[in-house]
Amino acid sequence: MNKENVTGAAYIRVSTDEQTELSPDAQVRVILEAAKKEGVRIPPEYVFIEDRGRSGRRADNRPAFQRMIATARQNPPPFQYLYVWKFSRFARNQEESVFYKGILRKKCGITVISVSEPIMDGMFGRLVETIIEWSDEFYSVNLSGEVLRGMTQKAIKKGYQTTPSLGYDAVGGGKPFVINEEQYRIVEFIHQSFFEGNDMLQIARAANALGYRTRRGNLFDVRAVRLVLTNRFYVGTVTWKDITFQGTHECRESVTSIFSANQKRLQNEYRPKSRRETSSCRHWLSGILKCSACGASLGFHRSDNAKNAKRHPDSFQCWKYARGIHPDSCFLSARKAEEAAMESLRMIADASQGEYLPIKAGMPDCSEKKAAVQSAFRRLEQKELRIREAFESGIDTMEEFKKNKLRLQKEREHLQNEAHKFVGESEAGSAPERDQLPKHIQNVCELFQSPGISMEAKGNALRRVLQKAVYNSQTKTMEFYYYIR
Repeated sequence: MNKENVTGAAYIRVSTDEQTELSPDAQVRVILEAAKKEGVRIPPEYVFIEDRGRSGRRADNRPAFQRMIATARQNPPPFQYLYVWKFSRFARNQEESVFYKGILRKKCGITVISVSEPIMDGMFGRLVETIIEWSDEFYSVNLSGEVLRGMTQKAIKKGYQTTPSLGYDAVGGGKPFVINEEQYRIVEFIHQSFFEGNDMLQIARAANALGYRTRRGNLFDVRAVRLVLTNRFYVGTVTWKDITFQGTHECRESVTSIFSANQKRLQNEYRPKSRRETSSCRHWLSGILKCSACGASLGFHRSDNAKNAKRHPDSFQCWKYARGIHPDSCFLSARKAEEAAMESLRMIADASQGEYLPIKAGMPDCSEKKAAVQSAFRRLEQKELRIREAFESGIDTMEEFKKNKLRLQKEREHLQNEAHKFVGESEAGSAPERDQLPKHIQNVCELFQSPGISMEAKGNALRRVLQKAVYNSQTKTMEFYYYIR
């Protein structure tokens, strides 16, 4: 192809592991000069620069790279040449390098050029490029091993390299962390509050009310409080992977003097309970009841035994409140929730009353497991698209494509079997028409009256017609939102 009067693009990446490589500006300058000598024009909109140091081992972690690939796949491609400073800037994973170069070259007709590694055309030039790719991947893998060995050696020599705990800041060079006065007050508050008899939920709520936040800027919950209480860094112990040593960072008596007592209380009072069997639907209203204040789901809590059923009945509570994130309680007894739900169902089934809110047809998740399977399905679709592109680009042979397709088909069948375990047949179909809704709800009511119907079957039936029920703890009212078209 004649390079005169054609359009090109540039991809710029710097990594954090090389001090000798060119800066982004220098890479742009070198590439533009090389393209200009060959008569190739690179418009500013086709200069793709990663915003910060990025590893070349994963393409999905490089936004500018993904934008470049998406732009190249337009029909027709807006540029015919892609310039990089080195092939290692394109990728340091040979599998991904071959895959994406195959898309650019065979599907888009785009030539990839390294300005600092000129190679000849033809099979010999492609062989040299493959050797460069092997060398780049070897360097990347070897570097990660060297980094790990270096970090291990630093830990053995009692160097500080972990992420600083709440209340401390790193100073670099493996030197001991120094106290962050503002954050350390939070650590002291948590330990002293626990020592004074407060439980972790109370401490989380109090910390949030005072405006305290975790090191990442999040609200405190029970888990975050427990992490502070059990972190031995506050009494001088430094841990990196399986290496532990007594550090030299400052530890204050306000925490160290009560740390041991707090650990004993944790051990005595917070023993792990027996894990219950996981269930996609603990109650037929699970996942449907929502808190009006924050929109979070109301978690179902079963009474411990029949003796406590009157004092502590089965109930629902906002999960954010239960973890200390949300300040206001949204308690609702299961009996009242069931009565309100059944009353709403009968009202619409008998009289077709109520306000209708148009909602896109579809079933809400009733469990984290269902969301995980749906996410797996989306990843599987990306895999299927990728093997198809690899075949169309000539990267994979027909035999390789068939083999990969068969493997993904088995994966899809496995996911479908997993989905059928917790998605009842009653969820099949789309949302009913408005005039058909009473009939559908009547079927749900009849199902609920049938003996021997499980919680899960009831929940699946209800989710076909009801999207959510919002409970307002201040007014003691509930609003029900039904699916219609």
